[in-house]
Amino acid sequence: MTDIQTGFSKSYAEARQKFLNAAKSAGLSVDANIHPLKGRDGEELAMDVVLDGAPDAQQLLIISSACHGVEGYCGSGVQIHALQNTAWRDAAKAKGVAVLYIHALNPHGFSHVRRVTHENVDINRNFQDFTKPLPENAPYKEVQPLLLPEVWPPDNANLTAVQKYIAERGMDALQAAVSKGQHDFPEGLFFGGKAPTWSNLTVRQVLQKYGQKCQKLAWIDLHTGLGPNGLGERIFACADDAAAYSRAKAWWGQGITSIYDGSSTSAFLTGLMWMAAYQECPQAEYTGIAMEYGTQPQLQVMNALRGDHWLHLHPEAPEPLRQKIKQDLMDAFYTDTDTWRTQIVDQAMDAMHQAVNGLSA
Repeated sequence: MTDIQTGFSKSYAEARQKFLNAAKSAGLSVDANIHPLKGRDGEELAMDVVLDGAPDAQQLLIISSACHGVEGYCGSGVQIHALQNTAWRDAAKAKGVAVLYIHALNPHGFSHVRRVTHENVDINRNFQDFTKPLPENAPYKEVQPLLLPEVWPPDNANLTAVQKYIAERGMDALQAAVSKGQHDFPEGLFFGGKAPTWSNLTVRQVLQKYGQKCQKLAWIDLHTGLGPNGLGERIFACADDAAAYSRAKAWWGQGITSIYDGSSTSAFLTGLMWMAAYQECPQAEYTGIAMEYGTQPQLQVMNALRGDHWLHLHPEAPEPLRQKIKQDLMDAFYTDTDTWRTQIVDQAMDAMHQAVNGLSA
């Protein structure tokens, strides 16, 4: 295997073992938050946490993976490479920055090659105040019947209806309708849930345990599936706050994008995970980005997601179709080439060094 391949994995079980081994080799302990269910192959699932640096450091950088399970095949590789990179670890220590690695925010989705949790919930739409009325997504209600047809692959009638919607409204309108998040269709796409998920509750516990002593907090959450292949879009991941946006631009460059001003490839979203940083670490000045790496064209990625949700509703599907749907989903969120993997790691390490410099300034 080449060097770039060694940090990446073909299964969640392999990725977890590599992460645990990398932490051990670095002389770091692992805080394993065990998931209540088992993985695809009967393996233990966990949100594993490793702190590299002083527990009372005034500057803390979080690097997290697999918010959307299948996207962990990318993010885990970055985390493992970082733990094995002595120069990077020394640079963070020299600046007084502790680094917190959260491996597999959604281990169930990672293992089962799904984007969602075992509750069929998109974590990054689940951080709502469930004591209040949940956000409405009227456009999703309109497209829901198109998204999950009776048969897969979709028949001509469904294909025609989807193309008609795109022709009349545009692909951006379809993406916004589908990906914004919805709380009305528990089996649908981008379901935000009716209550906090296991991942929601667990990541809050992690933030409470590790994030309440720092004065400055940065967070890079690793994602895939939007934008040109191999390009890591740096999407502002804070509240709609001018001071934080200015800080993020100073740290990560003027090319940073935002869901608030329409500059991001991502639609405007609700229930975002990183809002928990404000709630669980209120003493800290928070600055964050989502690193969103491109893979395939937008419609291709959406169709892969549709297929996976269809499969979840049709466990009786024949094995060849099941395998094709799962491979399509993997391809939509992970490009299995050394060129892509090298781009992923290089851009992530660059952003991590920038975060350390920003935190210590």
